[in-house]
Amino acid sequence: MDKNSYISKEEKKIPISDPTGKWSDLTLLPEWGEKYYDVYTIKKHGKWVMLKALKKEYADSPEYRKMLENEFDTRYNLAHPNIVMVNDLEEVPGVGLAIITDDVYGYSLRRLIDEKRLTPKIVRRLETQLLDAMEYIQENHLVHDSITPETIIFTEYNENLKLINVGYAQKSSMTPLDATEDIRSYGKIVNEVLDHLPATLPRLRRIAGKCIGENPAYHSISDLQLALEKRDSKQLFTIICMFILLMTALLIWLTLHIK
Repeated sequence: MDKNSYISKEEKKIPISDPTGKWSDLTLLPEWGEKYYDVYTIKKHGKWVMLKALKKEYADSPEYRKMLENEFDTRYNLAHPNIVMVNDLEEVPGVGLAIITDDVYGYSLRRLIDEKRLTPKIVRRLETQLLDAMEYIQENHLVHDSITPETIIFTEYNENLKLINVGYAQKSSMTPLDATEDIRSYGKIVNEVLDHLPATLPRLRRIAGKCIGENPAYHSISDLQLALEKRDSKQLFTIICMFILLMTALLIWLTLHIK
């Protein structure tokens, strides 16, 4: 399938001059951009990759270049199937210093919502893959902007979820507020998706509602995952305790009856 099949009207090809032939087919992706950065798709040695580069007004600032380098250092060592992998940091003709990532051949959740192209598989990915990625973010103490439909991509062929913008710094630990903000973001995303589905999915709607209140009902991503699995932490704790008691009773019985 031609890559142009998922380029929106807002995206535009940009002429690029590279005598070496290393870079070609540069295209700006406005819907995936950020406050300080532009995002592009481009061919490097004939293979599609993505670029994250400073906007022109920030490109010559040592402060913002350092910010880009710090993000590269943070993201380079990440390894999760639902987070876009960072490969390199290079100067690209016509773009400047840029983080090079794997190409995401697909569509943003924002675009899928706007074009009414949501599917049951996408909803399931939000219940599983998105939370797996968010748990990884928390476990690795990654500082990041709010996760939104614009930063969630679903691949063209199998609708796997990828986060394209995760981790511009790393802390020694995460606070409860960090988890709360991610949980609120999750609730807002799920609520918006449900608003555009023909099905009501009341259980998922209730869980999303519990994420976005002033005091979310879930204190960690794990609590949220358990809720989606129709369990909660107290139930799991009770099951574990009962299992331990049963095993203890069995061991006592074996000790008394086996000589």
